[in-house]
Amino acid sequence: MVRNGTIYCDPNNESQKYDLVSNTDYKNYEFKFEWKLEKEGNSGVFVNVQEQPDINATYHSGPEYQLLADSHPDFDKPLKRAGCLYTFLPQQNFVSTKAKDDWNQSSIVQKDGKITFYLNGKVTAEMDFNSQKWKDLVKHSTFKDFPEFGQHVSGKLALQDWSRGVSFRNLKIKQL
Repeated sequence: MVRNGTIYCDPNNESQKYDLVSNTDYKNYEFKFEWKLEKEGNSGVFVNVQEQPDINATYHSGPEYQLLADSHPDFDKPLKRAGCLYTFLPQQNFVSTKAKDDWNQSSIVQKDGKITFYLNGKVTAEMDFNSQKWKDLVKHSTFKDFPEFGQHVSGKLALQDWSRGVSFRNLKIKQL
């Protein structure tokens, strides 16, 4: 829902949850956005998402820029902290999220399959989705059973509604 000029995923809404997926595929881009989570919040932004009849969820094809409140029980797991490439890389530079009512600033830059994540002005993850390192990481991950996961260097962007109370604003994308 849109509330006070933000995209708000209400954790108390009983209707089925869906991720918000862009209409456009992106390959070389910079995506800037602001976000905040409610207490112990958890969400994400997926990149290179493929929409096909045999792909049931955004996370079955798209790697995730993790959004996680420092108060969440998973915060002590380095592969799940905010700004990381979810379950693949810990934060490259440690960054705490802002207090509950403050907005975090993030950006995702992808150029020819090389991706860089930023959280509150610091680089938190870098990966080349064309590299053997990436292919090996996927092959040994919990995503290995999803044949399209991490196989693309272009696709849609998706904002996750994980029923934990997340807000997004100032979403800006620039083609590179």
